[in-house]
Amino acid sequence: MRIASLGSGSRGNATLVQHRDTTLLIDNGFSLRKFMQRLDRFEIEPDSIDAVLLTHEHGDHSGGVARLCANYSIPLWTAVGTARAVLIAGFDYHRLVAGQAITFGQIEVLPVTVPHDANEPLQFIFHQIDNGKRLGILTDTGHVTRHIVDAFSCLDALLLEFNYDAEMLTSGPYPESLKQRVGGSHGHLSNQQSLEFLRRIDTSSLSCLIAAHISEKNNTTAIVDSLIRQLDEVPAPVVADQEIGFDWISI
Repeated sequence: MRIASLGSGSRGNATLVQHRDTTLLIDNGFSLRKFMQRLDRFEIEPDSIDAVLLTHEHGDHSGGVARLCANYSIPLWTAVGTARAVLIAGFDYHRLVAGQAITFGQIEVLPVTVPHDANEPLQFIFHQIDNGKRLGILTDTGHVTRHIVDAFSCLDALLLEFNYDAEMLTSGPYPESLKQRVGGSHGHLSNQQSLEFLRRIDTSSLSCLIAAHISEKNNTTAIVDSLIRQLDEVPAPVVADQEIGFDWISI
């Protein structure tokens, strides 16, 4: 199993998970033109994508999903609340339910409910059935619940949100209402929240850590990298970029 990103941040998110002949796309916040440009470097044809898994309706995750799925007849999997929020029309979607795993080829996908200011947000754990490897994706989460800690423990790889530095958010350019939303209990994970999360979960089998969804105005990749490297029990991070995401990483 391997993972790659077409871009990660408030201007658009799209993540690929692939094993053998199964390719899954998690979210697409890019226009069709930009998506195709970014996908080209991975040498994947859009009609070879087996499913799009949509985490929630915010535009940086959902903005390009409907047109991509409609143009290339890609099945869309998402929660009912998300489907209603993005007003999906013109094609069918498949319902995701938190806690109910679904299987694509040799990849089992477990949707996990998270606290975020959306209608029915989900994040995902991917289980490679033939060798037991487990990959988690956790972004767009306002705070860490006990359920999240239990679900995301004992992973082999983790893509984790490090959205904002608390001091930079407080003193930054956002209006006060947006600062409260981002930093609220249904907003995003701060650097310190994500570090504390890493201390709470079982990381004994974690061989790959990817820091993602890093704010361009309220954080820096240098801060995130430095903070994570202070944790002896986790590997040095791969830092996802808004413009290029990151290339294939094997799990």
